[in-house]
Amino acid sequence: MISAVEVAPVPFKTSRIKLPGGVRINLVDGGPSDRPAVVMLHGLGDSSFSFSRVMPLLTNDYRVVAIDQRGHGDSDRPDSDYSIDHFATDALQVMESLDLSAATLLGHSMGSFVARRVAERDPHRVTRLVLVGTALTPRNAVIAELMTAVDALEDPVSDAFIREFQLSCIHRPVPDDFMARVIEESRKVPARVWRSALAGLWSFRAQWPITVPTFILGGEKDRVFGRSEHNALFRSIQRSVLHLEPEVGHTIHWEAPERFVELAFDDTTDV
Repeated sequence: MISAVEVAPVPFKTSRIKLPGGVRINLVDGGPSDRPAVVMLHGLGDSSFSFSRVMPLLTNDYRVVAIDQRGHGDSDRPDSDYSIDHFATDALQVMESLDLSAATLLGHSMGSFVARRVAERDPHRVTRLVLVGTALTPRNAVIAELMTAVDALEDPVSDAFIREFQLSCIHRPVPDDFMARVIEESRKVPARVWRSALAGLWSFRAQWPITVPTFILGGEKDRVFGRSEHNALFRSIQRSVLHLEPEVGHTIHWEAPERFVELAFDDTTDV
């Protein structure tokens, strides 16, 4: 549960970690080192900045680490290896580099599938899953249409595509300066990474049951993964709780950050 005591949030630091395979991962880290850890995994085309509205609300009670996943933000952009398994391996190696034996894994959209893969492969490293804007499977008509659009992208990726993509994720307005920075971060992602990461997402298949406590959080106005898709995931995970927030789209952590923290870090949602 988030503390009710009003204290100044802990400052964040940015660092880069070279993983065993040679890829350098950028991350933002904040909060007391002796508090429970939360590792945040963003969605396609985003970066650690995706969590910038919620991180300051958490770092008095948690150590919070937000990763720029490979190909995104200020991390390296290798020529290949953008499967969900590669992203999951990166997350585990980042945890090892930071000496995090276990953490809450919080993933949004594409990041939710990465978090699921980590929990499938190494459940002892995951104290809890928080899956945001998600589904049982990424394969739906919206993602198929996005794949067609992404296949036609050339560098530099057009601002028109990026703006349309990011605005399609929200239902409730967000601050203009925040959306401008979201779009700026998306400009860092080359066309080949959009294609490879989306192909990796499309290829995702669950491998083993999820055994850790899981909180599934979405918006009733999500135009990417709808109510039935969130429900299908909820039914597939035995130790899970589902909440769909009214008048929110695909990105509740952007659109309603205080409500997001209230829901996602409420101890009563544990199962």
